[in-house]
Amino acid sequence: MLRIHNSLTGQLETFTPLEAGKVRMYVCGITVYDFCHIGHMRMMVVFDMVRRWLKASGFTVDFVRNITDIDDKIIRRAAERGEPIDALTGRFIAAMDEDAASLGCDKPDHEPRATQYVPEILSMIGRLIERGHAYVAADGDVLYSVSSFPEYGQLSGKRLADLRAGARIEIGEAKRDPLDFVLWKRVKPGEPSWESPWGAGRPGWHIECSAMSTALLGDTFDIHAGGMDLKFPHHENEIAQSCGATGHPFAKLWMHNGFVNVDDEKMSKSLGNFFTYREVKPRLRHPEVLRYLLLGSHYRGPINYSIPQLEQADSALGRLYNALRGLPVVPVEGEVPQAAMFNAAMDDDFNTPEAIAVLQMMAREINTLRAAGDESAAARLAAHFRRLAVPLGLVQQDPEQWFRLQQAGDTAETSGPTDAEIDALVTARLAAKKAKDFSESDRLRDALAAQGVILEDKPGGVTTWRRR
Repeated sequence: MLRIHNSLTGQLETFTPLEAGKVRMYVCGITVYDFCHIGHMRMMVVFDMVRRWLKASGFTVDFVRNITDIDDKIIRRAAERGEPIDALTGRFIAAMDEDAASLGCDKPDHEPRATQYVPEILSMIGRLIERGHAYVAADGDVLYSVSSFPEYGQLSGKRLADLRAGARIEIGEAKRDPLDFVLWKRVKPGEPSWESPWGAGRPGWHIECSAMSTALLGDTFDIHAGGMDLKFPHHENEIAQSCGATGHPFAKLWMHNGFVNVDDEKMSKSLGNFFTYREVKPRLRHPEVLRYLLLGSHYRGPINYSIPQLEQADSALGRLYNALRGLPVVPVEGEVPQAAMFNAAMDDDFNTPEAIAVLQMMAREINTLRAAGDESAAARLAAHFRRLAVPLGLVQQDPEQWFRLQQAGDTAETSGPTDAEIDALVTARLAAKKAKDFSESDRLRDALAAQGVILEDKPGGVTTWRRR
């Protein structure tokens, strides 16, 4: 029986979907103004695993993961590059899909974009105004009135009085309360806009997820998920908006994955330890190594990314592949006690470290059977092993092919480019950016990353580089 930790109640709860046999699940996705970093990829892998296990448990899963394709950061990045917003977001959506697929993440059933749901957003804002939860401010913005929703803070555990104590209204703001947040932003010169009953403008960030999730999954659905950084204020605001607009409960259960640390420190551009997935990927024998690392810790806790951790993941995954090497693929027959152990681990709030430990135990038992000369028994146990590994998305490659892959980074120090070669590629990339050939610019960035060179774009069109 599956039990999941509900962030809303803080309790481990037996999972029972609203509709027997069917799970409706929404995951907050990516704001597409740059390449995905490894924190994004943890979210992708974690909830791909959750979806896989729900399906393996016999549920039909309707899985939605949104895309934020209009946002302050997107507008600024497009303006900096002199690039149309659609071109910028289109390239990074394609890159995101490619990166997720390389990590073994299945495509969502629905991947809505904020710009495709403006009518639904306007409708929800209209209902919030009618119900007294929102107002048109003097500056033309439409704001949510936090004080109109007494349950505000139920997800994050924050109290309105404490939040107000640390908040203030900036000069020129038209808020009634410092905690009120924007639903519709009045158009500014040079920004994209849509017509609305309150004047031309664009959606606020929080409202898009409320509108898209309820449009695709209904007013109330089973699971809402995302990174821990979204718990407050984004998810808290989603609850206030959705419940205020529909008059019904929003998501029955909330899930949040933990942060990624780099060398035991919080990942941050200011600390110089911020990595996109495309910078990490060249260090991997195969993307499955990173997937193994990301699932090797419980999804709710923090995870530490470091080169030694990647090397350990590569070795551990290699031991699993080695147990299958040379064994024939045979049908799964009967039951084995290891499967019950694996299922119990996954049903205990998706305890992937314990589930992986079961696979490691099975690999040792397969090796023991082979050492004793019982290849037939080893092949039968390997069939169960392969079946159990599927919901984790691990050990999905051909074992022989796995060992033909060279471990990335083995010769990076001796075969890397010279400083002069790096400078030449950086200069070529800057020229491509100036010519607005952003596909070539991104190709050169990826080529440098593959050789262990990390670029940092600075204000004023300056790019610095460092070796990984």
